[in-house]
Parts: sequence; structure tokens; C-alpha cells
Amino acid sequence: MNLTVPFDALAANASDHDAERRQMVLLTVAAAGVAVTATVVPLVSSFAPSERAKAAGAAVEADISDIAPGSVKTVEWRGKPVWVMRRTPEMLASLAAQDGQLVDPASIVKSQQPGYAQNPHRSINPEYFVAVGICTHLGCSPNAVAAGAANPSVGADWQGGFFCPCHGSTFDLAGRVFKNKPAPTNLEVPPHKFLAEGRLLIGEDDVV
Repeated sequence: MNLTVPFDALAANASDHDAERRQMVLLTVAAAGVAVTATVVPLVSSFAPSERAKAAGAAVEADISDIAPGSVKTVEWRGKPVWVMRRTPEMLASLAAQDGQLVDPASIVKSQQPGYAQNPHRSINPEYFVAVGICTHLGCSPNAVAAGAANPSVGADWQGGFFCPCHGSTFDLAGRVFKNKPAPTNLEVPPHKFLAEGRLLIGEDDVV
């Protein structure tokens, strides 16, 4: 905190002596104010986190009742895009057929998802897939690419998933990364839980 002393507010007709004395008093007060501020502000700040800090860690409730089968909804959490995909039975059936092409098909790397998402579909409810939409290579945001899309970067046998346009990493419909791609790990699954039918809380779960 900067404290500006209004020297120009001193009376123009004051004597040199009075001016010097007032200047000394004001400088002393200013120095004391700065010292007190330097001591008190950090202490107060330690008890009162900023609104931005609180918002950055807050859980986000999302209405997912309007997501059509086969569609993806993006929700912002901690400044990151979080995808909520409603998978069709056909999408779920395609997951097991790709295990041999994936780096971590069983989601062994625990840092990428909570325990309740360490399963073939990487989710609590197989129908809904929740993932942070940021590539684990260098932080770009992949694009959803449907099965059969005319995209030479994903191959003719593409079953649907996500393609990162920055460096070519590809992920399946459970966010699992394919082999021989720059991204080292699967997409991150954030903590989440279902509050009710059609209501999802991202950022918190019931794991103790």
C-alpha cells in the first residue's frame, strides 16, 4: 500500500520553519503508516482469502438433463473446460474393442481419475463421461470427432473420441490416449458426483 502525503495542501503563506516542521511530522506519520500497513495487511490477508481464490476452488453444479445422447456439454470449472458426454450404447460398446491400441486402457495411472472412475468407461455412470477437456501433452483443447468423420488425422477405423489439433494426440470416448502419440496420459477425470437425476456437481465427491 502506498501512502501519498499531500504536501501541496500546506498553506502557501506558512513560514519556512513551519513548513519544515510540518513536513517532518507528515513524513513521520507516513513512515509509521507504511510500517503498520506492512505488518497488518499480510496478517489480515491470511484470514481472508480473496474472492478469486475462493471461486477458483469452488465446486460447480451443472444441469445435464438437456444433453442429448451422443452429445457433449462443456462446463467451466477452475477456469478449465470440463466435458460432460452422454454416451450411447453404441459408443460404450466400442470402448473394449480399442484396448490394444491404448497406452493405459485400465486407467492404472491413479492421478488421472478418482478411484470410482478406474473402470473401462472411466465414470460413475457409464452413460455419462466427465473429463477435463485439456490435452495432457501441452495443454491444448482437443476437439470431439465422431465415428466415421472425414478426418485423415484419426484414421479410417476411428470409433469416435477426441483429437488434439496442436500435436495430433487422440483419445477414445473414455478419454484414454492412443499409443504413439505425444500425450503421455489419459484425460483427467475431475472429482464429481450426481446430486439428482440431471444434476451433476463438478469439483466435489463423497470420497473421504
